[in-house]
Amino acid sequence: MAKTKTKRKHEARRQREELQQQQREKLQNMPDPFSKENIRKIAVRVGIAALVVWGIAIAIGHPVALGVAGVLTVVTLGVIIWGLNFAKKSRAVADIVKGADTAEGRKEALERLDSEFKEGDTAATFAKAQLQMQEDPKAALETLESIDLDKVMATVADEARSQRAMIHLMLGETDKARPLADKIDLSRHKEHKTRATLAAIVGESWARSGAARKAAELIENFDLNDADYAEIKPQLLRSLAFAYSWSNQTKKMKKILRQMQSINPQLLTGFITKKKNPMGVNPRGVHPLLEKEAMNMLMRSGSVPRKMQVKRGR
Repeated sequence: MAKTKTKRKHEARRQREELQQQQREKLQNMPDPFSKENIRKIAVRVGIAALVVWGIAIAIGHPVALGVAGVLTVVTLGVIIWGLNFAKKSRAVADIVKGADTAEGRKEALERLDSEFKEGDTAATFAKAQLQMQEDPKAALETLESIDLDKVMATVADEARSQRAMIHLMLGETDKARPLADKIDLSRHKEHKTRATLAAIVGESWARSGAARKAAELIENFDLNDADYAEIKPQLLRSLAFAYSWSNQTKKMKKILRQMQSINPQLLTGFITKKKNPMGVNPRGVHPLLEKEAMNMLMRSGSVPRKMQVKRGR
C-alpha cells in the first residue's frame, strides 16, 4: 500500500511538472510585439487605411468629410497606442513568468504580478491563472472568472472563455465548458494560430457535450499538415479524436490516434480515464471506444506506465 501511494505521488509530480513546462512555454513563446516584422505590418496596414480615408475625404472636399477623416485618424492612433501599451505589459508579464521554474519561483512571480500590476489588469490576470493552473486548476479558474467579460475587448473575452472552458474540460465539467465555448466567435480572431488554439478548445467542448459532428466540421477546416499549425496540431488532433468517437466515425478516430501516437505516444494518455489509471482524466465526455483504442495503442507502443499495465491485467 505504501509503495502504491509513493508511486502515485511520483506520477502526480511528473504530470504536474509536464503541465508546468507546457504553461511556461505558452507564455515564454509569446511573439515579440515590438519586432521589426510586427512594426512593419502595423505601419503598412495603418498607412494604407490612412491613405484611403484621406483620399476619399480630399476627393469630397467638404469640411465635414475632412473632419471625419481627422477624427478617424486620432481614434486609430489611440487604438495603436493602447495596443502597444498592452503588448508592452504582456512582454513584461512574460519576463516575470520566465523565472517561475520552482514552487518558490512561482510564488515570487505571483507576488510580483500582484504588486507590479493594477488589479484587473488582464495580461497579469492571465499570467497569474497560468501559474496557478500548474498546481491548482480551481484557483486558476477563480482568477479567470474575475475578468469582467462585458468590459474587456471581445477578443480578450474569448481568450478568457477558452481558458476557463479548458479548465472545466480538465475537471470533467463539460456542462460548464459548453456555454463558454458557444460564445467564442472565431471570426474575430485573425491570427491563425490563435484562431486554431481557440478552435481546439471549442471543438473539444462541443464534441464532449453532444455536438460531435459540429466539432468535426469545425476542426476539419484547418489544414493539419500546414507547418503553421505544427505547435497546435496535438490539440487539434485531440479535438478530432473526441469528435470522431462520439459521431461514430471509428476509422477516422483510429487514424487520428495513430497520428497522435506518431507525435508522442504519451498524448494518448489524455483519453485514459481514472477507471484504468488512478492519475487518469475524468471519464465524463470520454467515449469508451476511444479510451479502449488509446489504451491498446499505448500497450503496443510499450510506453504505458507499469501500474496501468497491472491494472489492465486484473
